[in-house]
Amino acid sequence: MSDAGLATLVAAATPPGRGGIGIVRVSGPRSPEFAAALLGQLPKARHATLARFLDAAGEPIDAGIALYFPAPDSYTGEDVLELQGHGGPVIIEALVARLVELGAERAGPGEFTRRAFLNGKIDLTQAEAVADLIDAGSRAAARAAMRSLQGDFRARIDALRDGLIELRTYIEATIDFPEEEIDFQSDLAVLDRLESVRAEFLSVEGSARSGVALRDGLTVVLAGRPNAGKSSLLNRLAGYDAAIVSPLPGTTRDLVREQLDLDGLPLQVLDTAGLRAPADALEAEGVRRARAAISRADRVLFVIDAHADPEATAYQEERANLPAELPVTLVFNKTDLVSRSVAPPALVEALAVSAHTGAGVEALRAHLKAAAGFEGVDSGTVSARGRHLEALRRAHAHLEEGARQLQARHAAELVAEELRLCQQALAEITGEFSTEDLLGRIFSSFCIGK
Repeated sequence: MSDAGLATLVAAATPPGRGGIGIVRVSGPRSPEFAAALLGQLPKARHATLARFLDAAGEPIDAGIALYFPAPDSYTGEDVLELQGHGGPVIIEALVARLVELGAERAGPGEFTRRAFLNGKIDLTQAEAVADLIDAGSRAAARAAMRSLQGDFRARIDALRDGLIELRTYIEATIDFPEEEIDFQSDLAVLDRLESVRAEFLSVEGSARSGVALRDGLTVVLAGRPNAGKSSLLNRLAGYDAAIVSPLPGTTRDLVREQLDLDGLPLQVLDTAGLRAPADALEAEGVRRARAAISRADRVLFVIDAHADPEATAYQEERANLPAELPVTLVFNKTDLVSRSVAPPALVEALAVSAHTGAGVEALRAHLKAAAGFEGVDSGTVSARGRHLEALRRAHAHLEEGARQLQARHAAELVAEELRLCQQALAEITGEFSTEDLLGRIFSSFCIGK
């Protein structure tokens, strides 16, 4: 990317507030000029230099460490100046204001990382991993973000792309040399390449699904009739008394939210008021809030009292009030009180547990992880986002359509076009093919100074 007409950016790279150290970052073609004006001279490249940071009158604003990274060997690929001073908000703002006075522009969210991407220092998966690493809510999420930042996700996409290129090259050769008739169905080289790419697609999609689950988590609502044991189940999942438990119906009136860590999977569990005709205005509000939470959930665990309702009548009466597309799992609770088996309705996932004894709870945990598509962070999970999964699904669909055309012995041109579209969808993930609108959405979610 050319420096011509490119603004030199400045921003605080540490969060607002008091701290031992505050960092101001400058990136762009005028960084050496600003360094000379602010410090009295340009520091030696890549050496920590103790310096005073001067205002327009030559008076010190602060004193600290200055680091200069000439292009292209810097985070952004541009000339970069980093000032490490004392972490007071007044001092940091004075330094930023001085640099603006010299001609710098205040950076918006993610502008430094965006320039790193545009200058070819990182790809789009690595850029997004920077934000994911900063926002990681668990060690597992941080490890997945580091895998992507180090290029693991890109490497897997490149492997898919290389397999597609090999397949395209072979197919397109038949277009260029039509006199060479090829029976696609019996050509083992083509079929082997196709199956290899298919297998890699499944592996990458599985890792990406786990990455999305790890990043975004899962919102689960505990719903059901009063006294089904929803609060007891929440306490069992949490491992502590998060909700009040009472034999009195209607004890839970408001939403009880708990953020849990399910082997690295962020899980937000909401305990809700029992679904029934409310006895008073307060309970009516609780039921309204329960239904609102259900409408926003990723999954509902509809808790059934297995002792009082072994055929899940409560669920069948409530089914029409649940969103049609919402995944529901029936959880038959209190199985320690019954001797006969439960009878869940057909075509509904169901589990049997005892919140009192803990029986079946590990199976419920495994079920929730599977529902989120989470295979475990140590299975090679990379940090991923919904847009990655959507692009992978489109790419996979084009591959399968190409395979269908291939095996039906249709024109090679149609197969080649499906493979080209497949490769283009993959290029959206890494940023080889992207739009300004897409880049704007991605980098607007970053913090300022990164």
